[in-house]
Amino acid sequence: MARVTAERAGQTKRELLSAAQTVLVSEGFAGLSTRRVADGAGTQMSQIQYHFGSKEGMILALFESMNAGLIERQSRTFDQPNLSIAEKWDLACDYFDEDIASGYVRVLQELIAAGWSNDKIGSAVRKALAEWHKLLIALVQEAADSQGRVGPFTPEGLAALIACAFMGAEALILLGYEEQIHPIRDVLRQVGEVIASVERQAPEG
Repeated sequence: MARVTAERAGQTKRELLSAAQTVLVSEGFAGLSTRRVADGAGTQMSQIQYHFGSKEGMILALFESMNAGLIERQSRTFDQPNLSIAEKWDLACDYFDEDIASGYVRVLQELIAAGWSNDKIGSAVRKALAEWHKLLIALVQEAADSQGRVGPFTPEGLAALIACAFMGAEALILLGYEEQIHPIRDVLRQVGEVIASVERQAPEG
């Protein structure tokens, strides 16, 4: 009986997180209400308090769950020694498109904005971004070890620029401004072509 109860509670929690993601992606942080989430999950609002303590706790649980899965995915990709840096970059661009489609990028950007005035949310987002930055530093260091450093940039500095490029692209795409300047995703893909060209020109051994 206890096992059945635990399984049911786990299912309700997953349904609440799924509903919260749907509402957040469609309505944004400002339009996210516990009533809409509970209705979407087919349960009572009291279940949000029971499982997460608050609306804020629910949002943080959703973000942590989504981010953890994507960090693991990216880590597996970057850890593959049989892939070139250009191939890893191309996969990162594929994932970028997937993450926009899945709603993760919308959730991240909504929480970044909320984190400006809510330090608890801001702290969670900063922690998540630090994990992404750590992966980027490792990738840039791998490239530096095989191809040499790019000008005066340290791996940490170049990783920061890459992070800004992707984060800025996310914001402009969500705003619907991408086509007003240039297809940003095409430019990110072209960076991969430049990396591939450098790798082809590198001496063997």
